[in-house]
Amino acid sequence: PTRELAMQVAEEVAKLALFKKGVRELPIYGGASYERQFRGLDSGVQFVIGTPGRVIDHLDRGSLRLDQLKMLILDECDRMLDMGFREDIERILQSAPPERQTAFFSATLPKPIRDLISTFSREPEHLKIESATVSAPAIDQVYYEVDRRSKIEVLSRIIDIQDIKLGIIFCATKMMCDEVTAQLNARGYNADSLHGDMSQALRERVMARFRDGKVELLVATDVAARGLDVEGISLVVNYDVPTQPEDYVHRIGRTGRAEAAGQAFTLVTPEDERMIHRIEYILQTRIERRRLDGFAYDTPAVSIPSAE
Repeated sequence: PTRELAMQVAEEVAKLALFKKGVRELPIYGGASYERQFRGLDSGVQFVIGTPGRVIDHLDRGSLRLDQLKMLILDECDRMLDMGFREDIERILQSAPPERQTAFFSATLPKPIRDLISTFSREPEHLKIESATVSAPAIDQVYYEVDRRSKIEVLSRIIDIQDIKLGIIFCATKMMCDEVTAQLNARGYNADSLHGDMSQALRERVMARFRDGKVELLVATDVAARGLDVEGISLVVNYDVPTQPEDYVHRIGRTGRAEAAGQAFTLVTPEDERMIHRIEYILQTRIERRRLDGFAYDTPAVSIPSAE
């Protein structure tokens, strides 16, 4: 569904194929050079990892042919449908030869995905991968009850009292991303934003600065929730509560890697309470609830130390 995920998968394929002579991969996605992709496809590759729009673009241009295709994998199916790629997915499936293996990977299986599976596969097998815990046990999960107007103040307080090397702040919209980034920078924090309205070249520059530690706080939409893998992220903040419990899991999974300690904070307004309780139900765990002096929307607040 995203450029970032396509690049990450291509990197993993390259590692797996390192000792397979003649096996090559090529990521194709919007915002990148057509000429480089033309050359890669023309030279012949065994694995094409692409976003739906650019895959169809190459099919229309004749630079990508699927007549020799042996396997078609649809990753993050639920996310692609949420992003409006259903027609693109159907177009790609219809362009592929009937004698192929098709694999659908999805965190959830809503009816639209089940319809795709029944239409474009024969005698499919359903494999469910269970996990003992949905979220990493090393992640300390907390949510703060806040008034909507106090969110930026609470976020600043959280940042001040944490020992942060790198942190990601998730917002619901691109506009909110830019707004929060501007407010953080105005308060003296080192922040940058990442969302779908940015050009691919700019997104790559932002990510390079974040990986190098030149940016302390990355303010992102869910475009960065899946497919972003950076070591050393010690803090994740859900500035806006995600609309799907699965997105919460993917967001907080950006920290607490390789048994390292990580912290995930969520800012919960009165309107968000139902969703945070649904997330707890899906995860089958209780998320610690805290209140900050002066910012709670009900009942007496619990004090936490200030930055001083």
